[in-house]
Amino acid sequence: MEHLLLMNWVTSSTFLFMKHPLAMGGMLLIQTIISTLFTGMLFTNFWFSYILFLIMIGGMLIMFMYMTSVASNEKFQIPNLPTMILITFISAMGLMLVFFPDKTMSSLPLTNMSTEALNFKATFMKPITKFFNLPNFLFSIALMVYMLLTLIAVVKITDKKMGPLRQK
Repeated sequence: MEHLLLMNWVTSSTFLFMKHPLAMGGMLLIQTIISTLFTGMLFTNFWFSYILFLIMIGGMLIMFMYMTSVASNEKFQIPNLPTMILITFISAMGLMLVFFPDKTMSSLPLTNMSTEALNFKATFMKPITKFFNLPNFLFSIALMVYMLLTLIAVVKITDKKMGPLRQK
């Protein structure tokens, strides 16, 4: 899990140096994948992370269509060398902190992390199971029907002949 957090931190720091919208979208996609893997490991199943990933991919497709219609001929430039050196240095320092902790960090009291992780998962799963039990599952079904109707309405609104999307 520490590796996923470190990778998420590195992609967040490299996102700050990106200037092209497609490069930003790629970094956002990588960060979404890392975040969904992390949330999937927190829960016993991956349904929440799967839904999160699908929502982010849908939003990224809309952003991609918008950016290709607005800035279609913009050149993609690789960030300059000092920026890449800085990113590599920050990543290496983060990896050193994870793999070679300082002696001051080793003096901290250690606890049994596996039992804490199990208690953490059990605490997180209680509200989720309550959400899908008898009195509340009607709300879930109503939400699913509403999302389906919204999807159908959006598909009908964005018809090729009458839609608001710009055509060239």
